[in-house]
Amino acid sequence: MNEALVVTVHASVAEVDRATWDALCTSDSGANPFVRHGFLSALEDAGAITRATGWTPRYLVARAAGRVVGIAPAFIKTHSMGEFVYDWAWADAAQRAGLRYYPKLVIASPFSPVTGRRLLVSPELDEGVARGVRRALLEAALEYAANEKLAGVHLLFALEDEIRLAEKVGFCHRLGAQYHWENSDATGAPYADFEAFIARFPSKRRNQIRRERRRVQEAGVEVRHYVGEQVEDRFIAPAFAFYGATVDRYVWGRRYLDERFFELLWQRMRPFIHLTLAWRGDTIVGGTLDLQEGQRRWGRYWGALADIDSLHFEVCEYGAIEDCIETGVGVFEAGAGGEHKLARGFLPSPTHSAHLLFEPRFQASIAEFCAHEADALAHRIVSLRDEVFVR
Repeated sequence: MNEALVVTVHASVAEVDRATWDALCTSDSGANPFVRHGFLSALEDAGAITRATGWTPRYLVARAAGRVVGIAPAFIKTHSMGEFVYDWAWADAAQRAGLRYYPKLVIASPFSPVTGRRLLVSPELDEGVARGVRRALLEAALEYAANEKLAGVHLLFALEDEIRLAEKVGFCHRLGAQYHWENSDATGAPYADFEAFIARFPSKRRNQIRRERRRVQEAGVEVRHYVGEQVEDRFIAPAFAFYGATVDRYVWGRRYLDERFFELLWQRMRPFIHLTLAWRGDTIVGGTLDLQEGQRRWGRYWGALADIDSLHFEVCEYGAIEDCIETGVGVFEAGAGGEHKLARGFLPSPTHSAHLLFEPRFQASIAEFCAHEADALAHRIVSLRDEVFVR
């Protein structure tokens, strides 16, 4: 690329044309629905990401000869809620040392613990040029954060090549873990059906899974799946109710999203929505709203509107896995946390983030911590993967 690269900062996703933005979000490049224009604009227009909620949009847009060639979704944060890379201990340590930890700049998808491309570039660029654009976006983030006197920059749930690039400009790498279901049997082939999947478990575990599924059926519940145009507008209210019911169960829960967000999601992201609903007769008693692109599905907003034994497992795990097998989905990410997922065939998978704090001594301490944490966690991931199925 011979043209000079210029990176500008924008306060709204609406300042970039949707088609231009989404042209950079190709699934084969590692992008996913959570960095698409429709998802981010729905969060903005519903008031979920604003200064008032502690998520101030500051999108970094790289242009060459006036043409958009790169984008990084970035936000000024005044807290760590909704990030899922847990740095509360770092913030506490900074406060005790008399240092600022907030505000900070995060390059991320809000409220979405989903690994994917964070430094988006045009698929028309060759590899070397694309790498240069990504580096320019990172350097622009650092320059902007320094000029605004922010405490640091954080790159969350990024791809490994982005992490390596971030390390070259001074970030430290933090390893994390989630639990993902993989459509791959012991030979590496896709599962033939759900029974082929649970055949990999010891008999005691297989029987428990069958019992849990039977309890839901005996309660008169039928689970159905809806995609694309099957996701009717009448399902907006129950989907929002699922989200609210789950958030309200926990003392730390906070309703960042309102029903308007779900309405906008239906309008702007319907082709990516995969909705699982649990019906008892003509009544919806629970369900989950997932997003899907290509051969990957992401579990997002679950909830139950009735107290039914094992409904969570059926809707969020077993029913979803069965549908993934039937429709040829390769990987199902059921969200953050939940070591109970191991017993249901979800394998520990690494996640990656990168962090650069402008106070040098604090950065050195964080880097040392991340190195020790990663060493222990990497061994833990390997160990747990070996324990999930019968050998």
